[in-house]
Order: sequence, then structure tokens, then C-alpha cells
Amino acid sequence: MISSVSGESAAAARAAACLLSCLLLGLQGTASAAPGDEIYMRPGELVAAGGTRLNLYCTGSGSPTVVFDSGWEDWAPVWTLVQPEVAKWTRACSYDRAGAGFSAPGPMPRTSMRIADELNDALHHAGIAGPYILVGHAFGGDNVRAFAQRHTAEVAGLVLVEADVGIPGERQGDARRIAELRECRAAVAAKKPLPPLPARPGRPPRDCAQQFFRGLPEATWSAKLNAKLLELAHTRVALYDTYISEMEQMPQDEAYLRRHRHSLGSRPIRVLSTGYHGIHAIDRAHPLDPQQRRFEEQVARAQAEWLELSSNSKQLFTDRSSEYIPFDQPDFVVAAIREVYSQSR
Repeated sequence: MISSVSGESAAAARAAACLLSCLLLGLQGTASAAPGDEIYMRPGELVAAGGTRLNLYCTGSGSPTVVFDSGWEDWAPVWTLVQPEVAKWTRACSYDRAGAGFSAPGPMPRTSMRIADELNDALHHAGIAGPYILVGHAFGGDNVRAFAQRHTAEVAGLVLVEADVGIPGERQGDARRIAELRECRAAVAAKKPLPPLPARPGRPPRDCAQQFFRGLPEATWSAKLNAKLLELAHTRVALYDTYISEMEQMPQDEAYLRRHRHSLGSRPIRVLSTGYHGIHAIDRAHPLDPQQRRFEEQVARAQAEWLELSSNSKQLFTDRSSEYIPFDQPDFVVAAIREVYSQSR
């Protein structure tokens, strides 16, 4: 239903390789693997940006350009199902934030304000003229809202995809989560065996490098893409530094966005809400308990506050997707982008 209203020695290496092989074996020939996802297995275009180099994947042609930012512990491949559809009718650019994916590490701390300015800088260095339609998933919503507040004239519209709201219950500056990431980072840097993730009954064991996205490997992707992403997660220390800093800075990011909030005029804004904020996959056999339901209602109300940013805004609801709408219901995201595209023109 969709409705609307106006986010580790050689032995260790061999063990990791064995683990990856076992994990990926079950994904060989996966029917649902995203066609063409091999573009995310290697760098696209590396562009200078504010003391770093960002990796951009731009496809299609047309204007305004749609620019995608991903959630915390995610990078460009989260858009494998959405970007190709948008590229059928305009230019679509996904990217890896500094330190993530194939992008170079960036200056610290990793605030949404710095992230927004780096993205703006990269787009200009790449010769991609604004204004842009900005699409932010989960934590990416903080970044595109910061972009809109700091570079308003270069924004044609916003699509906020189950975006973070900075309320109690979200993992904003979560000290335990940061400590876990530091432990994993230390093992990766020292090339030691990685700490395990919590066991799941009847499912294979996992190490901490598999925490990215909604858990690696991801059935939506091909085995080759999963292998490359797992390789990056097992070897790139910068990946951990980036996400540690982003998590540490989230409370300050939200405070900045509250202080610097201003109207975006009549620029179209679409806010996509699921009722499963922070939930990576829907389990119909275990419905949300009352406390979770209250939290989800609070999230939806907080997301609705963004409607005040524009006179042309709408909140769209679906009960068919986890917070990972780009995987579960990509057409829902594409339709919202198409609507903003049409109205921004």
C-alpha cells in the first residue's frame, strides 16, 4: 500500500577468503541480482573536492541532474536499482563519500556540512552544472538537507528517502556502536582476525566487515559486486575512520540543521516514509511491538516537519518496504524523483 499527505597474517587472510567464498556461493546465479551492477565494482570518475577526491558514477543525460547520497555505512551501490531507471530520462550521479568505496579519505571531522561542501565542489570540478535534484537515503538525508541550506541556489528539488530525523531512538553518536567500529578498524589495520557479528540461528557466521549496507553479502547484487564490496570492507581502514567520524558528528549535524533551517521556496520536496525506520528487512511473522510502533509514528511526524521547507511538498507513505526502499521498492523512489523532476522543470 502506498499513500501520501501534503537511511583483519596470512592465516587470517585465507580464513577470510574462505568465508567470502562460502558466503558468495549461495549468491551465484541469483535471479534478483541487479543487472549492470558491475559499474560499482571499480572507480567511476575521481574528482577533486575540498582536500579529497570523490568517486562519481554519472549515467544518462539531461537536466536537472539527479544526485544521490547514501545512508551511514553505505555508499554508491545502494542505488543499483534506482540510478539506471532515472538515467533513462536525465543525468543521474551517485557517489562515494570521502573515505568510503573508492573515494579518497577526506579531512576530519566528517560533518554533514563538510560532506555537502565536498559534493558541491566535486560536481563543479566534474563540469556538472546545477541546479540539482538531491536524493538522500537515511543519513544521506542530513547531507542533502545541509547542501540545500548551504547552496540553496543550486538546488532544484529534494527527495528524502526514509531519512534520519535525529530523535531519541536513532543511533546518533552511539558510543557502543562507535566502540564496535573501532575494534573492527583495529583488526583490519593490524590484519588480524575480525571480531564476529552476533550469531543468527540457522545462518552462517559473519565477521564485522559484513556490517555494511544492510549486511554483506546482499542478495540484490551479483556475486562479483558482493565480492568486491567485501574485499573493500576487509582491507580499507579509511572506511572505518569515515563512518566512526560520521557517527560521532551526527548530533552536531542535526543541531546545525535545526539552527540554519530556512525556506526553499516552491522547490518540490518529497518525503518518503515506511513505518520501518531503522529496520533493514520486514519480518511479517513478527509485527512491531507497541513501543516500536510509537517510535515509528514519532519518526513519521518528525519527517513531516520537512514539509514546511517548501510550498510544494508532500509526504509519501508505503507499508511494503523496510527502511531500505532503494532495494525493496525502487519504483517508489523512482516515481518520487520523476515527480520532482517534472515539477522542477
